[in-house]
Amino acid sequence: MASLLDILSWISLLVGGFLGITGAVGLFRFPDFFTRLHAASVTDTLCAGLIVLGLMFQATSAMMVFKLLLILLILAYTSPTAAHALAKSALHGGLKPLTGADARQRSAATKQQSEGESPSTP
Repeated sequence: MASLLDILSWISLLVGGFLGITGAVGLFRFPDFFTRLHAASVTDTLCAGLIVLGLMFQATSAMMVFKLLLILLILAYTSPTAAHALAKSALHGGLKPLTGADARQRSAATKQQSEGESPSTP
């Protein structure tokens, strides 16, 4: 039974760590604030949840599990709430999400810059 809990714990911890890394990559790769915010908030919530779940499998007492459960509930509530507040604040401040045409232009400019050409501004 202990080895099964260890395996489940390590799977949860590794998948949570992988999601944390993919969220960080999304922060650098996505084109605008809203897609970056989405990548960060979704992966952050799931990453933290899986890591706390992995720690719950390793807990040695009921009090530890209870404390970790409280941490999980707080993270599950505050992370999406913070992301929503940031997005609403950005919209209120006048920041607009990229549309399909804007995203294609930015993608083409980024590709030109990576190839060493100067981007053409319309």
